[in-house]
Amino acid sequence: MIGEAIERSLKDAAYAVDWVRDGAMALAAVDTQGYDLILLDLGLPRHDGHTVLAHARSKNSGVPVIIVSAREALDERLRGLDGGADDYVLKPFEMSELLARMRAVIRRRTGVPHPVMSNGVISLDPATREATVDGESHTLTAREFALLQAFMFRPGAILSRRELEDRIYGWNEEVESNAVEFLIHTLRKKLGATAIRNVRGVGWMVARRN
Repeated sequence: MIGEAIERSLKDAAYAVDWVRDGAMALAAVDTQGYDLILLDLGLPRHDGHTVLAHARSKNSGVPVIIVSAREALDERLRGLDGGADDYVLKPFEMSELLARMRAVIRRRTGVPHPVMSNGVISLDPATREATVDGESHTLTAREFALLQAFMFRPGAILSRRELEDRIYGWNEEVESNAVEFLIHTLRKKLGATAIRNVRGVGWMVARRN
């Protein structure tokens, strides 16, 4: 029930979510997928969360990990943090706090310390899901936000269709054929025709400007 609630809340907050329910599947996901962040329960069947965390760090994976657990003993928290976790959240928790902790950890990983992302023209606030251009703010849909945030993490970098689809779809979601083009179209209508540039045959980008 907690997993279902977290998955639903993450999707509502514009995250693409892959939910695995045991340690063996978690190990496979760590080995085969590239994630911006992992939420890790310690009480997993087959392999526990500490094993999954140790495996990820043994691969020199820098993916941020937040442990989400009911194990409140100090020894457990120290073991998780010293084992490579970036944060430790005790159940029960408020989803708004977990989302804020996720944003903070992702900021540290991407080297974007300011809570509002900017490429010099577009400003994007992950907490409110608002984009601002020329002083005018626009509230984005969940998938518009997910797509724009992918660009804003790496201004000047060209992102392919596959990379963008990975940002807006989880494993169990059907990929709509023209979803990326449609979202870019709606973002351009809100932010301006030149907000997102097409690089023919390669992908799309937002410019890096100082």
